[in-house]
Amino acid sequence: MPDLSRYKGIVFDMDGTLIDSMGSHAIAWQQTCEQFGYPFDGQYIHDLGGVPTRQIAQLLNEKHSMTHDLDEVAEFKRQAWLALDESLSVIQETFDVMQRYKGTLRMGVGTGSERENAIRMLTETGLLEHVETVVTASDVTHGKPHGETFLTVAKNMGLTAEECVVFEDTEIGRQAAEHAGMDCIMVINGKIELPAA
Repeated sequence: MPDLSRYKGIVFDMDGTLIDSMGSHAIAWQQTCEQFGYPFDGQYIHDLGGVPTRQIAQLLNEKHSMTHDLDEVAEFKRQAWLALDESLSVIQETFDVMQRYKGTLRMGVGTGSERENAIRMLTETGLLEHVETVVTASDVTHGKPHGETFLTVAKNMGLTAEECVVFEDTEIGRQAAEHAGMDCIMVINGKIELPAA
């Protein structure tokens, strides 16, 4: 378990960091790609974890020289994902960090999910009561890898970037933490990677 005593706040990403939901997002994207004729590349989609859905649709349009309506693609993906209705599980290692620092450090969530989805998932997993702020793709102008999501979480907790540490599971999320001027601890396949001493 990482020693976070030098920080005042923790910012958690949600999908793949706090909640194991990346698998169902991949399936929903696969269905969406089939629907709109995009070639499906699972690794490419996984690497975009944390990027808002409309932005991914834009990237797919550019990559494959297509002009699908972004809202239409995003809505199809959302419906496909909701239809999967999988049981959400909490990632134990990050939950242990949450429990360990509860009452000591301030905690918030910064996610590329839409607000409605994020609140539903955090409520279903019982995580919502552990955090004091949730910042989603619906609440910011610039999604990850821009730092706005994490900076907004810090601001809502009354902290500066330097006082916070981010837990993330994707390279784009790590870049967002860097752009926000925050330290970042990676969670890879549900395991916290401690920085080399």
